[in-house]
Amino acid sequence: MKNWWLVALGVLFGLLGAGAVILASSPPRGTSISLLPPPTPAPIMVHITGAVSNPGVYDLPLDSRVQDAIFAAGGFADDAQIDGVNLAAKLQDGDQVQIPTQRTSALPETGSESSQNSGEQSSGTSTFSIVNINTASQAELETLPGIGPVTAEKIIEYRQTRGGFPRIEEIQKVSGIGPATFEKIKDQITVSE
Repeated sequence: MKNWWLVALGVLFGLLGAGAVILASSPPRGTSISLLPPPTPAPIMVHITGAVSNPGVYDLPLDSRVQDAIFAAGGFADDAQIDGVNLAAKLQDGDQVQIPTQRTSALPETGSESSQNSGEQSSGTSTFSIVNINTASQAELETLPGIGPVTAEKIIEYRQTRGGFPRIEEIQKVSGIGPATFEKIKDQITVSE
């Protein structure tokens, strides 16, 4: 009977020892981490000029459209020429939106300001000036992205021989203007007066 008691006591101490070894050899438990919500995207800054109530620079939410910029600037002025403005165009940080007036042309000026605008476009800013492809001069057509002197001449020749463009999509019939070029210029061209 004594032997049985010693065996039971030995098994008990053996189990306790094995448990202690297992606890000692297990890796320490880490501390829990708390997950934070994703950061809110920074707003974009857009410069709106021309025929709006309050021209200036505005902070707008990411994925804003031209319509949002006009709303932030207090809406259209009374003399705004809104026919050629693409209200659905997406904006990016640093864009400039120019709303033409009925007194002035919707086309960008030629000369130093035109070259200044193309310099801005290469540095990441865009100017939304609407070019009427039925009446624009060669210099005005060349302000469009991807349109050089040769393509501008082809546009003028095409509209002279065919009587103009009924829709902006028709410009793709001009040699040298494919879908990729059209995507770049579609928000900056119009056929309406």
